Amino acid sequence: MTATESSIAIARTAARAASDKLAQDIVALDVSDRLAITDIFFIASAPSERQVNAIVDGIEEELIKANLRPVRREGRSEGRWVLLDYVEVVVHVQHEEDRVFYALERLWKDCPVVDLQLDGSDPSAKASHGSSAVSGSAASGSAASGQPSAGE
Repeated sequence: MTATESSIAIARTAARAASDKLAQDIVALDVSDRLAITDIFFIASAPSERQVNAIVDGIEEELIKANLRPVRREGRSEGRWVLLDYVEVVVHVQHEEDRVFYALERLWKDCPVVDLQLDGSDPSAKASHGSSAVSGSAASGSAASGQPSAGE
């Protein structure tokens, strides 16, 4: 079993909205073979609680335009890890530190990555399946500037 076309469309809409709000390391995993309760885990991250909430707001606004509302929402008040459950797609927007700590991509590494069709100029489109928010941003910062990043 693979994710449905409607699930993929929801994930792509969420990805565009998250990208517009400068989300980092956007990835969607097809978990339909492993879980009966949803098709896709959508994961994105941000460096601050305020940006996590802005990304969540952007995703909700775009999906409301498609007449989709989450059946469950958790973590909004803390702004560290917000979960939006759209049944077919579960959206996880995490603070970059929580993303590294909980490592959802590592837990679901056997699941295929969904092509979100983000613009190639968007740095999030280049995120690989196993990358983490911190290593991805640190690597790009080091390579681009030639200067060591804060963690080096």
